Amino acid sequence: MKVQFVLIISFLIGLTSCTDTKNKNSKNTLSLYPKGEKINNSNFVGTAYLTGLIIADSINKNSVGNVTFELGARSNWHMHPSGQILLATGGVGYYQEKGSPKRILRKGDVVKCPANIPHWHGASAENEFVQIAITGREKGPTKWLKSVTDEEYATGNK
Repeated sequence: MKVQFVLIISFLIGLTSCTDTKNKNSKNTLSLYPKGEKINNSNFVGTAYLTGLIIADSINKNSVGNVTFELGARSNWHMHPSGQILLATGGVGYYQEKGSPKRILRKGDVVKCPANIPHWHGASAENEFVQIAITGREKGPTKWLKSVTDEEYATGNK
């Protein structure tokens, strides 16, 4: 009986000490998908990464991407002629439509970005943010606008 008890305790200690060190050391611990390539264009402030998951084609006109925003990183104001859906999958982020208050996004939140409405999204100042972006392409490409100013980012005004 004593031996069985010791074996059970040893087993339980072993289970609790077994952690996925690969996952802890991963560069994108908040996402199921790889961090992807650094986005190197003028449509973002700060550092963001993109993993393309689905490329739009003649049959399915939606593109799907996993986007990782480092602390404080965000998109410029932009709009989608066919709209966009955001699925928050990790961290804490922001979403704002022109003329509306900034919203805080957390894992599990879903945003339906209406067609042709200027908006921006990105990470909070304290947390990385990961999202799946589903973007309709049938009515044309994303229209990029001006950068989100530091004041707009901080206060959510505009």
